[in-house]
Amino acid sequence: MPQKRAFDLSTDERAEMLRNLEFGSMTSESAIVRLAKSSSAADYRRRRFVYHAGEAADSIFIITRGRIKLCRIEENSGREAVIDILSVGAMFGESALFGAGLREKSAVAYENSRVLRVPLADFREGMAENRDLYDYTFALIGQRLLKAEHRLADFALDAIPARLEKLLIEYSGRYGVLEADGVLIDIPLPHREIASIVGSTRESVTVRLNALRREGIIDFVNRRILIKRPDSLAVAWN
Repeated sequence: MPQKRAFDLSTDERAEMLRNLEFGSMTSESAIVRLAKSSSAADYRRRRFVYHAGEAADSIFIITRGRIKLCRIEENSGREAVIDILSVGAMFGESALFGAGLREKSAVAYENSRVLRVPLADFREGMAENRDLYDYTFALIGQRLLKAEHRLADFALDAIPARLEKLLIEYSGRYGVLEADGVLIDIPLPHREIASIVGSTRESVTVRLNALRREGIIDFVNRRILIKRPDSLAVAWN
């Protein structure tokens, strides 16, 4: 049976999707139903924009399938700075809760993805009704601000190799799958994407990754990075 298209999902089906996400278990049933009724679902093919910087920040989004990339794109050159890559269950667009009304960054489907869009006013009502959802949302905002501060400090204090190795350790924790030979970062990471995250060039990233491969610390498996000796990465920058 073909999979249902996003816009064909019923309110009950959207509510069930919300219940199965991390914050769903700590949100009241009445708040879940409210969010499901006001929400809409949409599918995005890889590289399609969920929203662009400068658009109205009038919604909160929740990933139910795939991954979404948050980034800033320089208008004149098209150069991109990747801020984060988020997976199923993640909420994004939360700056709408406290921002100036316009998106400051863009959100792009990193792979074929499905998201739920909840209008900002309805999400705020859900937060007002359910203290756990309120606490979850602002804890998430705090974590992302802290992560941004750490990333800024890394850019100021670390050389490119250290930034790259920290990223590999971070992503092995977030996306790692234990394999016989090590920990596989189970997300495609083209060198240009890595360079955009760590503030380098694709050529520099390629040189450093190849060096780590020659040293037996990492390997490449189906466009993914296998970390064979995680302790060696930690030693490299501790």
